[in-house]
Order: sequence, then structure tokens, then C-alpha cells
Amino acid sequence: MCAANSTRSRLTHDRVMRCRMTLLFVTITFALAACSGSTSASTAPTATATPPTAATALPPAPRRLASDPVQLADDLVVDEQALRDPTSSEALLTGAAHRQQAAYRALGWHPEWDAITRPRIPPWLLDVYDRNVDAQRQLSGAAASQPQDTLPAWRIDPPVPANVLLRYYREAQAATGVGWNYLAAINLIETGLGRIVGVSPAGAQGPMQFLPSTFADYGDGGDILSPHDSIMAAGRYLAANGFADDHDRALFRYNNWDRYVRAVNDYAAVLAADLARFAGYYRWDIYYRTTAGDVLLPIGYVATSPIPVTDYLATHPQ
Repeated sequence: MCAANSTRSRLTHDRVMRCRMTLLFVTITFALAACSGSTSASTAPTATATPPTAATALPPAPRRLASDPVQLADDLVVDEQALRDPTSSEALLTGAAHRQQAAYRALGWHPEWDAITRPRIPPWLLDVYDRNVDAQRQLSGAAASQPQDTLPAWRIDPPVPANVLLRYYREAQAATGVGWNYLAAINLIETGLGRIVGVSPAGAQGPMQFLPSTFADYGDGGDILSPHDSIMAAGRYLAANGFADDHDRALFRYNNWDRYVRAVNDYAAVLAADLARFAGYYRWDIYYRTTAGDVLLPIGYVATSPIPVTDYLATHPQ
């Protein structure tokens, strides 16, 4: 499935020139490849214990996110338990996932809380905690100093059903050898598992954010906007760029940014260790980093041109 050298050279150039959107965290950076540096990783344990059962779990955390880091950490543990509990209702899962995402975003923006929050995380959750916080910091690092004063020309749609997405990832893994968890992590970072429908400044499109010229070579005649076809194309692209021998190098070809590679590895490791973690990621919302702070873009948000954030908040208070 490898492309000819001339094709691969052109596709590599496409990847370097394209401006990808790290959409899950709404850290719009218009020159990701130019960013450099990294934050230090949290120490992850080599072994984990079994989490408490539903019978021994604490009561559900409050609906709103705590502003106190001690309470935030304690609520996060409860929400993580709820997301792993097969008896949790959809309403409980959705609320827990929304708070989980907001908690990891807050922790990502506040490394000074680490000495307070991390000691409160039980051993069974430490690796997941460390990786989620690290991924947030990797993806938000370049954008922290450049929040936007307008909201993007996007549409926010519901993702396809979780079991369907998982089937697409596994089909691509079987066909290309690229791990399903890496494809899911890319899908999560690029468009929030397909929630974001929009075109990047460089023209990248679809759930996996391909340039049309690149998709033409790896899409096998499919539809760039199709979750199935774009996930399959991502598998083919990564395989052609040597994923089997050096997955970091292949991921870097996908998006020429060391921080991006590290974030993909973080989420992929969480998913590989426990498929149940997908339940939380699947329910995460879309946030956009603005001069007015993080703005939630709910399912149903539609903008055909950029919207001043102050105008939007006047009619859509957060």
C-alpha cells in the first residue's frame, strides 16, 4: 500500500504546509508545525490496581465543576468511577464525562495545582490521570498565549454511534496494521470524534482532517467527509509512512508537531489499557479557547463565518 516516492514527497509537503486544528481542546493555532518545546510528563506508575466497585464508590459528584483543586480532584475520581460502572445510566455517564473533560482542562491550565491534586488520585487511576493531563498540556501549550476573539465557522454535529466508530477503527486496523486506539486518538484530537464539521485554514476537511489532495491518494475513491472512509484513509496514510516500524515518525508525518505526537500517544495508551475509557471521550464536548475564556460549542452550533465571541456570549451565556 506504500505510495511511490514522488507521491510520498508531495504528501509530506502537504502535511508540513497544512494548518491542522487541535479541535478537541479548541486551541486554534495557525502554525502548529512552528511550535517547539514541551512540558515535562507526569510520572506514570507501571502497575495499576482495580478501581473500587460501584457498591463502594462515593456518591455522585455535584453537577458543576468545583473551583477548589482538592474538591475537583475528589469529584474527578467519583466521575471516573461512574464512567467505568456498567450500571451507570446515560444521564449519569453524560454528566460524568462532561465534568471529567472540564476537570482535565482545568488541571491542564493549572500545573501549580499538581502538588495538591495528584496525591489525591488513587493508584488505579494515576496512569489515566497523568496521561489525560499531559495530553491537555501538550495540545494547549502553543495556544495559551493566543486565544481568539471570534468563534469559528463550524458546525457541531453529534458523532456517529460509539459502537459504529469502534467498528470503523478496528476495520482500519485489520486492513492496515495501524492500532485502532491510535486512529481513535487522532479522531478525538482532530474533530472531537467527528463533531466538528469545518475546513481548516489550509483546506483540511473531514473527521480526520485531510487535504483533498492527500485524501485522493489514500481515500480509495471514498468520501472525505465520511467517518468510515476518512478513518480508513488515515490508517493507509500512517501505514505508508512506516507506522509498523516507528509509529512516532508516522504520527509526526500526519501532523508535524512533537506535542501532537505525544498527545496522540497519551490518549492511545489510555484506550489500549481499558476500552471502557472510550465511553468518557465519546461524550466530551467541544470547547473553543477565546479572549473571554473557554466557550462551549454545543451540538447544533452553526456559523458560516467567524462570530465575535462577545456577540455569541450575549445570546448564549455559558
